[in-house]
This record gives sequence, structure tokens and C-alpha cells, in this order.
Amino acid sequence: MTAIKKIGVVGAGQMGRGIAQVAAFTGHEVLLFDVNEKSLNFGHDFIAKQLTRGVEKEKWDQSKADETLSAISKTMEMKDLADCDLIVEAATENKELKLMIFKQLDEVAKAEAILASNTSSISITEIAAATKRASQVCGMHFMNPVPVMKLVEGIKGLETSDETFQAVQACAEKMGKVFVKANDMPGFAVNRILMPMINEAVYALYEGVASVEDIDQAMKLGTNQPMGPLTLADFIGLDTCLAIMDVLHVGLGDTKYRPCPLLKQYVAAGRLGKKSGHGFYNYGEK
Repeated sequence: MTAIKKIGVVGAGQMGRGIAQVAAFTGHEVLLFDVNEKSLNFGHDFIAKQLTRGVEKEKWDQSKADETLSAISKTMEMKDLADCDLIVEAATENKELKLMIFKQLDEVAKAEAILASNTSSISITEIAAATKRASQVCGMHFMNPVPVMKLVEGIKGLETSDETFQAVQACAEKMGKVFVKANDMPGFAVNRILMPMINEAVYALYEGVASVEDIDQAMKLGTNQPMGPLTLADFIGLDTCLAIMDVLHVGLGDTKYRPCPLLKQYVAAGRLGKKSGHGFYNYGEK
């Protein structure tokens, strides 16, 4: 397996742009891809602003910011990813969409390229089966916001080779991340634990146990969490939380993973959290 020097990132949204920024900052050449020109330009501009903000806060100097930004190219043509050593998919948490993307990536990527998914809950084995290179597919689950959070959860599918997994671990560690290994089970490790806690917090609200503010305050001060579960749900996106709970519920077949009706109702109403301007808290309608 060749050394990972050039990284392709599929999706210029919140996760994709964060992955692109960190990869470029740690010496990789990066190609950021998105099918939506507006999203692609916004993602690239957002990275530029983050780098400028870092200079202003004296986290790094202007030359480092310039070097990082110059290492990031953007494209709306998937075929341009052909010479990447590693391609990280960071699209919406939708299984059918991810399977379609991986089929397309398998066709355009060079034979030795590794394909990784930033999925937070979907089976890596199933994603890999959509390609003809299952041994070169794995999970690379970054946490949000990527430039701040130190963890990358590595998921090895049934067919993922040791060589592929070791290459991805080395790449994550070069990016300054702590790499933990999780088995390919619904939700992996992080969301297997986190999402039921968030879902239970929504149930507590739904059943009138306490208010939004008091639930969050109780968990922050009572369990020393940096933010309350409902604030965190808004930050993650309630649609993403619901999608992960659905994967847990279907994949594990246990009623304890049943998504709270209130969570479903909020998503149906378009209250998706911070990104839509309204979730459990009101951020000003977008």
C-alpha cells in the first residue's frame, strides 16, 4: 500500500470541510469534492475564515494558514479524485446515498486507493460490498468539530485488510488524532453509547420530567459533561440523531433503541437544530 499523501474528501459540509482543513494543515494535499457548487465554495471559504481566525488568535502564523489553504483544491467532478491515495466520504448519513457514492468512487479511484467512510453508524461491511475493493474500505469516523476534537473512530469491516486499517490509523495519527478501534456493529462504540443517552434526554423532555434547560444543566453539573445532551443534539443535527437511532433500532432489534416520538416530530417539522436555526433551542431561523 502506497503512503497516503493526497486525500480526497467527498462532501464540503460541516464534517467534510473540517476533515479537509485538518488533512491540509498536517501536510497532505487535499481535493475537496461536492456536487453542489454553492456548498463547495462555502466550504472552502469557511476553511479560509477558520485559518484566518487561528492567525488572529495566534494559534498559528499567516504562513501556516497560507500553506494550508494552498494545499486544498476543489472540484465538482468525481473523476478528479482518481489520483488520491485515500478518499474520505463525508456525505449525509443516508445509506442509499453512501452506497451510490462508493460505487462511483470504486470506478474512478486508482486501484491501490483506500476508500473510507465518515459514517457514524452505517455498516462498513455493507458499504464495502458496494465496491470491488472491499479489503480497501474502512470506517474513519471523525468527531465534530473536526479541527477541535481529537478522536477518530476506526471501523474495520468484515473484509477490511490489516494493511488498509494500519494505513488509515497511521494517517489519522499524522493528522494529530487519537485512533480507537471499534467493531462493525450498529453505532460502533461512540454512538452506541451517546445516541441512546441523547434519545433518553428527549424522552425526559417528552414525558415532562424536566425542561430543556434543566435537563442540560443537570447533566452538565451532575455528570461533568461539557454541554447538555439536548444542546449536543442540536449541534449534531436532530435528523442525524434520528438516523442513527433508526440504525440502532433496526440493526439491534431492541425496543430500548426506539427513537423518541418527539425527536421524530421535531425532524418532521424541520427543527433540525443549529443548522436550521431551531431545534430544542432557538438560534434564529435560517
